[in-house]
Amino acid sequence: MAYHRSVAKSLTYTDGYRNSNTSTQMSVVKKTADIDAMGDIQKGIKRGVDIVGALLGMIILSPVYVIIYAIQKIDGKGPVIYSQERIGLHGKPFKIYKYRTMIEGAEEDGVPQLAQQDDSRLTKVGKMLREHHLDELPQLWNVLVGDMSFVGYRPERKFFIDMIMEKNPAYEQLFCSRPGVTSMATLYNGYTDTMDKMLQRLDMDLDYLKNRSLWLDMKIIGKTILSIVGWKKF
Repeated sequence: MAYHRSVAKSLTYTDGYRNSNTSTQMSVVKKTADIDAMGDIQKGIKRGVDIVGALLGMIILSPVYVIIYAIQKIDGKGPVIYSQERIGLHGKPFKIYKYRTMIEGAEEDGVPQLAQQDDSRLTKVGKMLREHHLDELPQLWNVLVGDMSFVGYRPERKFFIDMIMEKNPAYEQLFCSRPGVTSMATLYNGYTDTMDKMLQRLDMDLDYLKNRSLWLDMKIIGKTILSIVGWKKF
């Protein structure tokens, strides 16, 4: 029964991202069923931890939200928080929320661009927020409503997913799980500003999926918190 439920979900996410024939969908289903190390009980506990953690996090960090909001307003004009469409669970699009780190009109030509180190489009405050991943704090809302989890692959835009899948179609296997606020790739591969780093991140994300557990999630969350509290750039 669990396998048939997995089939139904995989058909949904495969169709949600792109139209595929049944044989392709079934192939993806089998690969996904084989690769995910986390069982249904652990997934249920993981989701419960996400809900409780997101609620507590937003309450505890509310003074930080206020401070960042004030600094952003002092630094310049424009919205403090912006949303962007990303692809997540079952290959379905959702709106991710972040503190704005770039000047308005950073992609005026409409072509998605990867942020580079010392990108001229970054604001002074935005650069600091980005270096310490504080721009991701609004994503606690995404975790609460079920778009994301605390730990998982970082969600990408369809534009870049298409580019990645031309190099490695295995990216599609990630759609069986929720994307995350942090991951091993976030800690050790940093922001992805090149295709090579995107492919390295994919390898790390697939390795996480093959070995994930609640204990591994706790270790990743702990290391992320220590990095932020220690004001580490990562």
